Amino acid sequence: MDQKKITILGSTGSIGTQALEVVRRLGYHVEAVCANTSVELVERQVREFSPRYAAMMDPRAAADLKARLADTPTKVLCGMEGFCQAAASPENDLVLNSVVGMIGLRPTLAAIEAGVDVALANKETLVAAGQLVMEAARRKKIRILPVDSEHSAIFQCLQGNPNPGALHKIILTASGGPFFGKTRAQLEQVTVQEALRHPNWVMGAKLTIDSSTLMNKGLEVIEASWLFQQPVDRIEVVVHRESVIHSMVEYVDGSCIAQLGVPDMQIPIQYAMTYPNRVESDVKRLSLVDYGKLTFYPPDLDTFRCLRVCIDAARMGGLYPCAANAANEEAVDLFRQGKIRFLQIGELVEQAAFANRLPLDYALEDVFAAEEQARHYVREHYR
Repeated sequence: MDQKKITILGSTGSIGTQALEVVRRLGYHVEAVCANTSVELVERQVREFSPRYAAMMDPRAAADLKARLADTPTKVLCGMEGFCQAAASPENDLVLNSVVGMIGLRPTLAAIEAGVDVALANKETLVAAGQLVMEAARRKKIRILPVDSEHSAIFQCLQGNPNPGALHKIILTASGGPFFGKTRAQLEQVTVQEALRHPNWVMGAKLTIDSSTLMNKGLEVIEASWLFQQPVDRIEVVVHRESVIHSMVEYVDGSCIAQLGVPDMQIPIQYAMTYPNRVESDVKRLSLVDYGKLTFYPPDLDTFRCLRVCIDAARMGGLYPCAANAANEEAVDLFRQGKIRFLQIGELVEQAAFANRLPLDYALEDVFAAEEQARHYVREHYR
């Protein structure tokens, strides 16, 4: 098996640390690790994997790391410029982008412009600027390989189908989060701690809260639309509590193909790294007998408003998904600080997403303008 060189953006988060476990098992080389402020963990990663670069978004963290790594040959980079430099390294075979939020956009574009394939776990890249990213990927002839379990499942279900016209629809599964079946009245007093108790997956705080509001699924609908070049009305969301079927596709002849497995992110991470090959892994094997039954339900778009907002924003196109995503990032931050209630997240996202007329065709600077406009709206209207 080829010795690939991998750069990991977000190396200290849930996806990043699991990616390093996969790298360790595969014997791949780490070209760069990039994080925000977790200096001690990045230092341990550098000392184990000896990457060419280590980048910290926070300047003080970068200075601290540089002092700690003075005895190593690893070059410490800083800020967005450092992330982009690491992503664009000519030595990269693959950049795995697992950072959370809009900060993932510029490094993704930097990797693409350098002609490097991208394994994408950062939803916001395609949600905020899918048109720009996909056009750049086509122009540079690079592959964007999905890492999210749902998009990896769809990608796998489409393998071996040479005719794009044969696809009827995508069926995107959702766990339903910790509040499945709850009414709006029951969610009035939800705490941050309750929103962080996901039934199936271990994820970072922001992503876990997004799952509790179904915003995460809304972002995945938009991302799937770009990745697989399908209109949003041909993407169906189904709540599947057991998280065994990670997603499905339905073909024009009525056949449905699903990808199944235990809820373990190392499976899609490894497939993105080894594609088009499959290799052994040590994840737990699926036993359908142990589960006994699999259940499916329609999503509640009235209670979980964020999912509906994302679908509506995707239908409108342009920068409306960007505004919805930025508003959500700001609202989730306010919720985690105790400044707004749980249900206000969806209310603010809906208001901010459609508060302004936004362009349908856009350049990169328009993306960041729409982002700031939506964030400003949330900050001004949350009280």
